[in-house]
Amino acid sequence: MYDDVDSGWEKRVVSPDVFLSRIEPGMSIFLGTGVSEPRTLVKHLMTSEMSNLTDLELVQIFSLGDAISFSKTSHEHKYRLKTFFSGWLASEAIRSGSVDMIPCRLSQIPRLVESGAIRVDVAFVQITPPDKAGYASLGVSVDVAKYAMERASIVVGEINSSVPRTMGNTFVHVDDFNYLVRATEPPIYFPRWPVDDVIDKVAANIASMVDDGSCLSFYSGALFEALGRHLARKRHLGVHTYFFTDALMDLIKCGAVTNRKKDNFRNKSLTAYALGTPELMQWLHRNPLVEFQGIDVVSDHQRISLNEKMIAILPARKVDLTGGIALHIGKGNVTPGPGHAEEFFAGASHSRGGRAIFALPSRNREGGSNILLSVEDFPNQFNNRESLDLIITEYGIASMIGRTVRERAQALIDIAHPGDRAELILQAKKANILYADQIYLSDSGSLYPQKLSGAHTFKEGLTVHFRAIKPSDEEEMRKLFYRFSDNAVYYRYFSPIKSMPHCKMQEYVNVDYQRTLSIVGTVSESGRERLIAEGRYVRHHDRPWADVAFVVDENYQRVGIASFLLTMLIRVAREQRIEGFTADVLADNKAMLKVFEKASFPIRAVLECGIYNLTIPFEDAGESLSCPVTGKA
Repeated sequence: MYDDVDSGWEKRVVSPDVFLSRIEPGMSIFLGTGVSEPRTLVKHLMTSEMSNLTDLELVQIFSLGDAISFSKTSHEHKYRLKTFFSGWLASEAIRSGSVDMIPCRLSQIPRLVESGAIRVDVAFVQITPPDKAGYASLGVSVDVAKYAMERASIVVGEINSSVPRTMGNTFVHVDDFNYLVRATEPPIYFPRWPVDDVIDKVAANIASMVDDGSCLSFYSGALFEALGRHLARKRHLGVHTYFFTDALMDLIKCGAVTNRKKDNFRNKSLTAYALGTPELMQWLHRNPLVEFQGIDVVSDHQRISLNEKMIAILPARKVDLTGGIALHIGKGNVTPGPGHAEEFFAGASHSRGGRAIFALPSRNREGGSNILLSVEDFPNQFNNRESLDLIITEYGIASMIGRTVRERAQALIDIAHPGDRAELILQAKKANILYADQIYLSDSGSLYPQKLSGAHTFKEGLTVHFRAIKPSDEEEMRKLFYRFSDNAVYYRYFSPIKSMPHCKMQEYVNVDYQRTLSIVGTVSESGRERLIAEGRYVRHHDRPWADVAFVVDENYQRVGIASFLLTMLIRVAREQRIEGFTADVLADNKAMLKVFEKASFPIRAVLECGIYNLTIPFEDAGESLSCPVTGKA
């Protein structure tokens, strides 16, 4: 409960019957949105027996409270609710026909209200107690309330002392209201979301794509609750979002969010709504770090794009092998519809260094795959395949930029649940999306060594990401092969190979991760993952040793990448009880010989026919090595 700044307004408080009697049949009534729904006014409107309260139209941007609950009962003769959001409780009501949905981008709604295209005769708005100067705050829901108040002939303020007085474009004067009522209902609060292991892994993968200085959009839900924890060690993050939540409060408190790098509302977290616990609402009270603005400002994709490294994080329900996206619907959903998602998607796409991420667990709660051959039968589709960037599950990250449909399908299958990949391969073959001879090793998905993923910064600030190879690396490995000089090819393969067709390369990138381990190094170029290095070992059939080899893009040599890969491979090999490495190196390949000489193990070399046969036993090593990526001994 926040202290009333001034009690003079109480003299203007009236009984709801006073203004309800002035409402005429056929009028359109705007209701404050989300957690700022004027619940006292809504309940009086619904329970009143006045004969004039009939055939009314209610308009609400996001419906999270009592308006939807009442719409499920037999009030069709009294009112019809229109909403711009298919979520929370609204989806059921929309499907049943008791609520009307208006498909629209949020940035367009203020113009529709201002122009009269969305008619507003009456406005019910929740506010804080006015101060001594007569100014009240709209609290934690700004949206289009001011536009609605300007259009309405009857404006009613529901004064709620439990609503925080927020900063930004939230202030309205007591004289802007025809009537005032005292709230008897508490605001709508949302508890913090529980997080399971799968969602936590999805969030961890998202966090790996967020650099220091990035600007974030957040929603409510378990994914963002988990994501907040994984971002706690980031620095100078910014916030430009529809919804401000407890997770964002935590990031400001721990210092991860400073907003110092933003170009739009610098030093402020920009939002239009807040959803969360009483603790969050108390923290937002008079807090100058959070700027509340209308949805015409927050959802303006041009403003969004002014923030460098804008990361739009959008929860998805389903994704298909060509990049089709189905967004969430149904009870409990407080995430974007297609029109809402498009605003931040476009803003991130035009931001310098920006990324647009769709994230989802690989399977739903019933165990069905969330990655499908097609999403054409699902509602709430986001139809922008041509501009897709990243799809993320708990099994990894699939980049869509610049990839063919076939390459997209393979990348998405690689991040599907291992138990669903074989079936997806078969479906994709039948649909002629994948090659008819596409290989799939049934155990590879469950054996994939995700723990090897990480990044390292080399000389001159070069950051290389390392991970185990995937089947979807086929095209990037082919490109790496064709970038090599004839000498480089000969050094690696000991023969003048001139081509690397699909039939050869797919055998190379499909590994079982038990007998063969391949680690690739990638860099980001224009938003795409470019493969620049690979190191692999293959177990001998007759003894617990393995043969090892490396390739590094000639433009990235002499910075230590091969040595780094060797250290990684040795670490993993020893964990797998491999006793040593063998390698064949041409005598004039001085650079590769130096890589092995730098290793922390004795090397035995025998020169035969211009080739050094190297033997590297591990049992002679001193201290055990730590993994250069994970740092674990």
